[in-house]
Amino acid sequence: MADEMRRIALAARPQGAPRPTDFRLETAPVPEPAEGEFLARTLWLSLDPYMRGRMDDVASYAPPVPLGGTMEGECVAEVVASRHPGFAVGEIVAGRFGWTSHAVSGGAGVRRVDPALGPVSTALGVLGMPGHTAWVGLNEIGEGRNGETIVVSAATGAVGSLACQLARIKGMRVIGVAGGAEKCAYAVEKLGCDACLDHRGADAATLSARIAEAAPQGVDVYFENVGAATLAAVLPLMNVHGRIAVCGMIGWYSGRGAADPMPLPPVWRLILTRRLRAQGFIIFDHEASRPIFLQEVAPMLREGRIRWRESVAEGLEAAPEAFISMLEGGNFGKQLVRVAAPSA
Repeated sequence: MADEMRRIALAARPQGAPRPTDFRLETAPVPEPAEGEFLARTLWLSLDPYMRGRMDDVASYAPPVPLGGTMEGECVAEVVASRHPGFAVGEIVAGRFGWTSHAVSGGAGVRRVDPALGPVSTALGVLGMPGHTAWVGLNEIGEGRNGETIVVSAATGAVGSLACQLARIKGMRVIGVAGGAEKCAYAVEKLGCDACLDHRGADAATLSARIAEAAPQGVDVYFENVGAATLAAVLPLMNVHGRIAVCGMIGWYSGRGAADPMPLPPVWRLILTRRLRAQGFIIFDHEASRPIFLQEVAPMLREGRIRWRESVAEGLEAAPEAFISMLEGGNFGKQLVRVAAPSA
């Protein structure tokens, strides 16, 4: 067993976009599990936009990472030592161990990963929290139905890419919004979107006109991952009784958005006059539906009906730069860090 653990700590609270100096790589002896605990060695680390919010000391649905604390994140890990009756050495598990090479756990919030469902990295992506988020946003919040039109922002990201595919399988008209021609082509050719619009270099009015052309019957469901100009483009196109699943707003993270084009009064009027339902959701509140999601999506993954893509950074020390790049749209699919290889 390695005699040194590595972790990425929060060194400073960002002022605007995160910088490499906001993170610090630290080493320490590998901890020993006590009775009722196990030691996990991280194989894969998930990087997700929500982590930006955890870096700020503000009230939210979860507490911030303390200065000097280990950056928060979900991992797929291998149990390498155990004094816990429920976890055996060699098992693959997923848990919120953080940006670290090793972690001791008492098992709370930890789930086993079934390698038969797919590569274990998918437990952090298409079969993990992002995939479950896509499923909940489409089915439980957006209530997407056959024949309706849906717009999915960040359409080639970890959440958006599955939302697009599940909506297509439902028989919906699927309009994606993504950043760059390559991503838009992938959304149409691989994810099955009927159209995908490039938001780069387009103001809200221009983007709205392009979406309107692709969605001549209006928009019934908007899967919101971005906010910013994309939200301003879609809102005027929403049909009466449309639904908006508010999943994220990466376009406004890091203090951006002061010059966004649609102030609150027009937004409020549209919600009233179109009788829209806009509902925010946090996936932690929907844990009961995880087995249903896996039962539906895992077979489609095995059969090749669902496509998934990963952007992989190598080594724990690469996590800060990969995270910063992801917030600027540098990832293509689910952003992961490969921390270690599994034992032979």
